Amino acid sequence: MPKRQLSGHQKRIKKQKTEALINSQKGAIKKFFSSNENVQSSVEEHENLVIDVAENLESSNESSRDVNQNEDLNVECAPVNIDDPCNWDNMDQKLRDLLVERGPVRRNGDATFPKDDNEKSRHFSFVHYIRHLPNGEKYDRKWLVYSEALNKVFCFCCKLFKNEGNKTQLANDGFQDWKNIGDRLKSHETNWEHLTCMNKWIELERRFQKNQTIDKSVQQRVIKEREHWRGVLLREIALVEALAQNNLPFRGENEKIYQRNNGNFLCFIQMMGKFDLVMQEHLRRIEKGEIHNHYLSHKIQNELIQMLAAEVKSKIVAIIKDAKYYSVILDCTPDVSHEEQMSFVVRCVDISTSPIEVRVSEFFLEFLKVDDTTGLGLFCALQEVLVSLQLDIGDLRGQGYDNGSNMKGKNKGVQTRVLEVNPRAFYTPCGCHSLNLVLCDMANSCSKAKTFFGVVQRLYVLFSSSIQRWAILKDNLKDVKGLTLKTLSQTRWESRIESIKPIRYHPSKLRDALVDLANDRTTESIAQSEAKSLAKNELENFEFLFAMAIWYKLLFAVNIVSKFLQSEDMCIYLAIEKLKGLIDYFENYRKVGFAEAMVDATEMANEMGIEPKFVEKRIIQRKKQFDEDVTDEVTHSAEESMKVNYFLVIVDKALSSFKDRFQQFEVYEKNFGFLFDLEKASSSDECLKNHCTNLEEVLKHGGVSDIDGRNLFVELKCLKQVLPRGVQKPIEVLNFIKLMADSFPNAWNAYRVLLTIPVSVASGERSFSKLKLIKNYLRSTMSQERLNGLAMLSIENDLVKEVDYTNLIDSFASRNARRVIFK
Repeated sequence: MPKRQLSGHQKRIKKQKTEALINSQKGAIKKFFSSNENVQSSVEEHENLVIDVAENLESSNESSRDVNQNEDLNVECAPVNIDDPCNWDNMDQKLRDLLVERGPVRRNGDATFPKDDNEKSRHFSFVHYIRHLPNGEKYDRKWLVYSEALNKVFCFCCKLFKNEGNKTQLANDGFQDWKNIGDRLKSHETNWEHLTCMNKWIELERRFQKNQTIDKSVQQRVIKEREHWRGVLLREIALVEALAQNNLPFRGENEKIYQRNNGNFLCFIQMMGKFDLVMQEHLRRIEKGEIHNHYLSHKIQNELIQMLAAEVKSKIVAIIKDAKYYSVILDCTPDVSHEEQMSFVVRCVDISTSPIEVRVSEFFLEFLKVDDTTGLGLFCALQEVLVSLQLDIGDLRGQGYDNGSNMKGKNKGVQTRVLEVNPRAFYTPCGCHSLNLVLCDMANSCSKAKTFFGVVQRLYVLFSSSIQRWAILKDNLKDVKGLTLKTLSQTRWESRIESIKPIRYHPSKLRDALVDLANDRTTESIAQSEAKSLAKNELENFEFLFAMAIWYKLLFAVNIVSKFLQSEDMCIYLAIEKLKGLIDYFENYRKVGFAEAMVDATEMANEMGIEPKFVEKRIIQRKKQFDEDVTDEVTHSAEESMKVNYFLVIVDKALSSFKDRFQQFEVYEKNFGFLFDLEKASSSDECLKNHCTNLEEVLKHGGVSDIDGRNLFVELKCLKQVLPRGVQKPIEVLNFIKLMADSFPNAWNAYRVLLTIPVSVASGERSFSKLKLIKNYLRSTMSQERLNGLAMLSIENDLVKEVDYTNLIDSFASRNARRVIFK
């Protein structure tokens, strides 16, 4: 049969292919010789690959300064695992060099592989990574890589260096026939194409190790470019950390460099560009339009904030899990956008600080936005966050809340619902809130006490109503440093001592200020009348001076204890000790306080030139009926009436309120008291044994206890003998037990539970101070995720300083394939 002739069209196509092949081979021999032009061309080509990794993106011709120009290209691209062979389809020289430099990556040895859907349920195994020779020797198949995304295996070197005619599955689509994988691997590793690709891989890898690749100068430029970008990101991370720690806003009215009101972040970037060469070069490239991915947008800022916060949060969770036992501290407050924010703080015994010492720490984890503020709603929110953090609620040993009914309610409160799940999660009402409520009970116990604080507030309101009146007050107090009138706090009653202090020590100067204000012609008539009334009827009243002497002493004592309880590492045994001392002070003051107050009030009266005497009030005689007994009436003098109806009323009310509001502390002393001071522990072995048995029952739930009572008894007896002199406090005993390794396991658990119990919710209150600084009226639309990230960096700034920036940059680069320039 005669040979068929090609058509004209087919001949033209064949000719074009031949010409294209000839043109593609032009200058091929030059690659074997060094040439300045070739090196320079190769350098420029490689620089373009480094700077503009996204090859298929359109280049903008405008040299805009807008930082948000390509922000979507930086952030919105889904994370790509560059070590997975499924992402190696579009192979270029840069990606090949990067993969050879990194080498093949395998899963951990304890990882499991997915099974097939068929009846055999076969799967890939780590056994296939080993090659067995006939003489019994074993070799590692370094070239074999597994794709998690495709559930297939590939040949690393064939995938990277294959020729166009290579059609093997291990070099193209991957191999998944687990039944025949053994035979397939044996035949592949003896294949000539595989050996050729293996040789190319090993040769290039050696050149990288010796820094002797063909394009050595290009490689040096690539490394220099990578260091430049990592330096830029390093400065951005440091700037994000600094702004967050100081609660400063990031963004302004626009996000363009070298424009006004572009925010603190870009402003500081511009400032660094004046002195730092790395940032100066980065800004030059932006201005000249040489780069399109600036990595300065608000999305990049948010990503860096979240990465830093996540790093700190994971470290805190690791500390809590290492400690095992922990307590939760919850408190709620509305923010500026009228959303209820619940602060979530965890308290634990940090045993990871050093090989010897331990410490009690309270860590802020996040703000929880709650819509349902009932006991059930808050309990559900607590459960969800514990599950998300993978913290076992069975290890919860303490709850610290304020005295709100939704928290402390005995029927439907949060503490009741938690105790139903875990009876060992002891509830502690906040000690500072309880002291505050004691003062409230004292102030509401009689009408004269209410009137006293009303007068103090009237003084502040009168002078603070205008700058002219405040100037009159300052002129009379110019010789006094650090004291001025202050408003009464509606929530922190113990802080009212600051409002009373200037009146207590300078009553005569305040009276003179009131007189000057009353005689000032520019003062309104109502203010003049108020000033005269306060000067004549209040400050010159001996009963007011006497009440001020009493309240100053009592508030001073309560304020010292309240400030002490607000310490982060405050433990229950110290709190009980301070409260006992405060109660003893009140009991002693009940005996001698009236006489002391009379002496102090008399001194103030003599200073002001008034008579130190209570005003006798006329006794109203009521008409008696014929059958009433007149002898039952007892008539008191003005001084006796002040003592019985005022002094003793507020002191007795305080003592009874202490007993009612600190009942839980008495329970702690009953259960854990023998651990407070081991040297003073009961000398009787039988009594100590009973205490240990009782504590075992207290710490038991579901038939399992944290300690064994009998073993604890034996360990404590031994500890009393071997403890160094001066080691008395529980935290000191716990440090000694840690030094002794595992010699006292039951005592180790008992003391950790004791120190884990919270005393106050001061850490939650302090987090609200940061909340108001971060989410203010100018930043009221901030997202919850950004709020938690900034709060974490601001509150736990000590842990932020320990973050490794190198690992953070690597993590940032691995989130997006286009960030290969950072690797």
